[in-house]
Amino acid sequence: MASFFRKRPIRYPLILFLLLSGVATYLLLSTNTLIGLLFALMVIGVFIYAWIIEQRVYEETEKHIETLSYRMKKVGEEALLEMPIGILLINEHYIIEWANPYMTQQLPFDTIIGEELLSISKDFQQLKKQEESKEMIISLDDKNYKVFYKAEEKLLYFFDITEQIEMESLYYGDRTVIGVLFIDNYDEISQGMDDQTRGRLNSIVTSCVNDWGAKYGIYVKRISSDRFLAVYNESILVELEKSKFSILDDIRETTSKFGFSLTLSVGVGAGSTSLVELGELAQSSLDLVLGRGGDQVAIKHTSGKVKFYGGKTNPVEKRTRVRARVISHALRDLIQDSDQVFVMGHRMPDMDAIGSAVGVRKMAGMNKVEGYVVLDTNELDNSVIRLMDEIKEQPELYNRFISPEEAISKITDKTLLVVVDTHKPSLVIDEKLLQKAEKIVVIDHHRRGEEFISNTMLVYMEPYASSTSELVTELIEYQPKNEKLSMLEATSMLAGIIVDTKSFTLRTGARTFEAASYLRTHGADTILVQRMLKEDIDTYIERSKIVQNVEFFRDGIAIANGMENVSYSQVLLAQTADILLTMNNVAASFVIGRKSDSTLGISARSLGDINVQIIMEKLNGGGHLTNAACQLEDTSIDEAILLLKNAITDTIEGGNEE
Repeated sequence: MASFFRKRPIRYPLILFLLLSGVATYLLLSTNTLIGLLFALMVIGVFIYAWIIEQRVYEETEKHIETLSYRMKKVGEEALLEMPIGILLINEHYIIEWANPYMTQQLPFDTIIGEELLSISKDFQQLKKQEESKEMIISLDDKNYKVFYKAEEKLLYFFDITEQIEMESLYYGDRTVIGVLFIDNYDEISQGMDDQTRGRLNSIVTSCVNDWGAKYGIYVKRISSDRFLAVYNESILVELEKSKFSILDDIRETTSKFGFSLTLSVGVGAGSTSLVELGELAQSSLDLVLGRGGDQVAIKHTSGKVKFYGGKTNPVEKRTRVRARVISHALRDLIQDSDQVFVMGHRMPDMDAIGSAVGVRKMAGMNKVEGYVVLDTNELDNSVIRLMDEIKEQPELYNRFISPEEAISKITDKTLLVVVDTHKPSLVIDEKLLQKAEKIVVIDHHRRGEEFISNTMLVYMEPYASSTSELVTELIEYQPKNEKLSMLEATSMLAGIIVDTKSFTLRTGARTFEAASYLRTHGADTILVQRMLKEDIDTYIERSKIVQNVEFFRDGIAIANGMENVSYSQVLLAQTADILLTMNNVAASFVIGRKSDSTLGISARSLGDINVQIIMEKLNGGGHLTNAACQLEDTSIDEAILLLKNAITDTIEGGNEE
């Protein structure tokens, strides 16, 4: 009972009343004895009555409070023992000291007193990692519980939310998903076919897609010659993910039997109740897939999370130059509407980035517009340094190279910024310049990733191309002939093609040789290219030391790493990966080396059977199916090897998620 109540404060006013009445009685007796006596008797009577009433009220209140406390204690004990809420009391060693009857019934133990908390569920491991009150969801014997942990009292409260989770699962599983299926090379293959052959091709594709839809309960509708619309729900999507979207292999294998060799790209929108938003997500996913070379699936959620499946084949080289001509004319118009053109590649630029930048700057000159290449001279490897030494001998060209700071000071609202050999804003030489530019064009040959430069006026991405220099060479062919390519400009672009194709041995198509031929006719010097690409003995020895550490993680997968206390250039890591790929029984190679005190680099190469791009994307990198890389911050080489092995395992055994 409260001490305030026990002090009985109501009695103090009564005592004061008695004292005041005594003074009043004294005064009355001094003037009129009879009235004073009557007043005194009346005061005494009132005081005694009030005192008795106060005593009775106090006793009744005290009795009521004691009864209420007993009832509350009884109700508390009843609730503790009978309510459908689990309660566990543990000690500082996470040993169970007490459990209420409900919790005892839910656990498969004869007695749980003395059992360790982790023996119930490994999910409680996180309690040890973070000693503070928290809530979590755990599973026990096919039931799900929300657990509230009171760290100070060492108490855990369990609330059964199994039914709630089942309802949520039903709700989310029933949400609509929209998919857009696109036949990558339909127009090219069907071009020139007679009506009978084209009808046969359409019948094969439609039958294959409809069979797939019927198998999983998907509504499929062909909405154009090369496009299908698919509508289903998220529970079906889960099944499709388990099958890794077998429709990709079905289309490829079925059509190849009839000599057509079609591939399929699928964009999926999920995670929203708005059909309009789902349609936009599906189209955005399809654009992403096509930018990555096709023959794969992208699933995009409203949260921005993207999953990829497929991507097992190299993108097919286009047979027509129509797109190159259209892009070239569009770029010409943008250049002519600009006061100047800035060209910027990626950080630590290679020959392809420099060569393609030189080519775009030349296009600006062909349109009589001032063009500049943005370059950070502190981030150059040996081969690029040799190229820049050659360029220095031609002041007219060398003066067109400016620093990022100078570019930022010169840029205007009418300046056109062309980004080459990358499409990721985090990889460009200077992000501030990118943010300041109002007019942006992207030219790249890498498969498109989720990170992409926004607000672009023109995008030319062709994953089939060997290099960005090849793409730029084709664009130059359709530009005004006001200026001719100089020998050094043509040589720079040819060097970019040679480096990215490993001297025309990887990712080389007919268009690659046509571009090289065009450059050769304009004076490209192959001897000069070889001189710029020469390496010194020390580099060769360092590369050999890394090769000595090679290990085979899986069949055909070679992993090599450099020393923890030695820094390597990205070029050296890439060259080492290329060398490993030439070894017998190596289908994919990964080379790990420290680039700085806080940064590790991984270069990945493959012959096409293993998609190293997706593996690198799991480590926040990217690239091509056969050529990719990534960087890791604040990671040791041993940790990097473990992360890489996990990424390889996830890619080979599971879906591809970004």
